[in-house]
Amino acid sequence: MSEALLSPGLVDLQVNGFAGVDFNDAAVTVAALDRALEAMLATGVTCCLPTVITAPEPVLRARLEALDAAVAGSRLGPLMCPGFHLEGPFLNPAEGYAGCHPPEAMGTPDPALPARLEAGLSRPILLLTLAPERPNALACIRAARAEARLVAIGHSAADFAEVAAAAEAGATLSTHLGNGLPQSLPKLANPIFAQLAEDQLCAGFIADGIHLPPAALRVMLRAKGQGRAFLVTDATSAAAAPPGRYPFAGMVVERGADGTVRQDGGRTLAGSSLCLDAALRNLVAWGAATPHETLRLAGEIPAALLAPVLAARGITLAPSEAKWSPSLRLRRIRLGSAERRFPDPSDHEPEISQDA
Repeated sequence: MSEALLSPGLVDLQVNGFAGVDFNDAAVTVAALDRALEAMLATGVTCCLPTVITAPEPVLRARLEALDAAVAGSRLGPLMCPGFHLEGPFLNPAEGYAGCHPPEAMGTPDPALPARLEAGLSRPILLLTLAPERPNALACIRAARAEARLVAIGHSAADFAEVAAAAEAGATLSTHLGNGLPQSLPKLANPIFAQLAEDQLCAGFIADGIHLPPAALRVMLRAKGQGRAFLVTDATSAAAAPPGRYPFAGMVVERGADGTVRQDGGRTLAGSSLCLDAALRNLVAWGAATPHETLRLAGEIPAALLAPVLAARGITLAPSEAKWSPSLRLRRIRLGSAERRFPDPSDHEPEISQDA
């Protein structure tokens, strides 16, 4: 018998924009943010960390202030956005590692920068992505952890020893593992193997079939093992939107008909157009996970990663619940006291718990 699945709402720890709205736009409005969050809610996401990427400090400050004001003034922001993800500026500026981030804006890791950027905001920076091989990076990791932030490795050339040192200093995540890297790397002594081998790191993956070949993703999930992997979208304003040109952090990116998002006129991927519910269906279609497992990868596991820093800051997430069809199509989403339904007359499945 076909059975519906019940799960908590999904959690996306890396989302740069959605539904035509760029979260890195210093002119982002309350109405635009609510429009993006409403579209995200329709994919099953009830909690996200809007992500701001590498830029000079004054630009980062302006972007975060605008984003924070939009979150605070919006209808869904206070329920869905407990804080922010700062991806950069302490990344590796070398070709291939920088990705679409501007290398000229990448400086030496400054442990005091997150606190400076956060000052006066109504919501904290909860996640910092950096490259631990950069000078002073370990001090930056320790400071971030002391300030109740998660730290992730990303856009990094870190070797086995550098990854181990970062984990010892307090890094616990890998940002979109397998991406933010050159096409050519040493056969075995490379940042992918170094982070896969480090059991203190939980790795985020973009399951769109573009950032990682499905077969490679299956192998990486097996290597990380149960409870040490999660899904992210790395979505841009081109997500939940038709093919075309979209703004992203002062750039113009183009979404192709195949779902790829690239810098205008360039070859470099610039985030994704992935929706998190599509990532669930992809993993099942590729034989990489069962429906129950995919819901944990996109919900329970990232929520558990966030829990300690939320608790340290006295932040409580609104209760949520999602009902999914057997094919992982969203049928109902509840966030706080509000509920939204997506009926399908062909669905008459009895409901079971996601953990059943």
